[in-house]
Amino acid sequence: MTRILTFVREPLIIALVLIAALLYLGETLSPGFASGGQILRLLIVASLLGIVAAGQNVVILGGREGIDLSVGGVVSLSAIIAGNVMNGADGGIVPAILACLAAGAFFGLLNGLGVTLLRIPPLVMTLGMLGVLQGLLVVIRMGIPSGRAAPGLSGFVTQPFFFGIPGIIWLWIAIGVLMAFMLHRTVFGHRIYAIGSNEHAAYMAGVPVRLMRIALFMISGMFAAIAGMCLLGYSGSSFANVGEQYTLSSIIAVVFGGTSLAGGKGGYTGTMAGAILLVILQSILTTVNIDESGRQMVFGATLLLLMMFYGRGRAMRA
Repeated sequence: MTRILTFVREPLIIALVLIAALLYLGETLSPGFASGGQILRLLIVASLLGIVAAGQNVVILGGREGIDLSVGGVVSLSAIIAGNVMNGADGGIVPAILACLAAGAFFGLLNGLGVTLLRIPPLVMTLGMLGVLQGLLVVIRMGIPSGRAAPGLSGFVTQPFFFGIPGIIWLWIAIGVLMAFMLHRTVFGHRIYAIGSNEHAAYMAGVPVRLMRIALFMISGMFAAIAGMCLLGYSGSSFANVGEQYTLSSIIAVVFGGTSLAGGKGGYTGTMAGAILLVILQSILTTVNIDESGRQMVFGATLLLLMMFYGRGRAMRA
């Protein structure tokens, strides 16, 4: 009986049950909500969120109150960079990928250096970086055309690629596999859990804590950059603050998936389920015409409910 209760209380199981329940609710409220085509559209949106949340996940797993609030700014900047580099030409896709990854790594590096060398709390450092990025976006938008996505990128994100499933979903699956392997089968992944569980003990065991933390913020920046480029392919063109929605939602997706905000506990598989859950919930709230204040109340109540199930209060107090 104890094993059954433990299994039922697993965050991933809870998230999957809630996904099924929300799909049933959505179908009841709006027939066709759970159709194959609609589910694919929801998965495309969830993929964009899930890619951002991949970077957010490793930063949070690293502990020390690690949260990256700058991801929304990196998403927006990457979408603009990709649009201007490609400007509607497939030949610009590879240079755009390289430029976006470089930008994401650079701002992640700045975040990591600020947190480790200057000892600025991650919340403050990444919030300040978000402000810098928002200012930079204003300057860029005033002087450079917005550009547009290449047909190849748009097709990859929105059109059937393999077995009728868009390429962005396959990319997300590949990221999920690589993340699971990295976290559970590599020394780097084990070190993430080590510094998230007990930074001092990890340091005494020879783990390069500062370099690890810098690397985690760089990974977060690069994942946000990938998502920004894919978001450009989804929308066709970029605009200021297009990634703003991902700052809070990426954190919620990680929490939905069962990763401890205190660090050292969790994984990306649950985060993937959390991203799907959040997107379905948002879609249902849109379907029933819930205004923004109502949505925030629902998100807050759902977050508190999941934290109660996962024992977040005990983890944070510990």
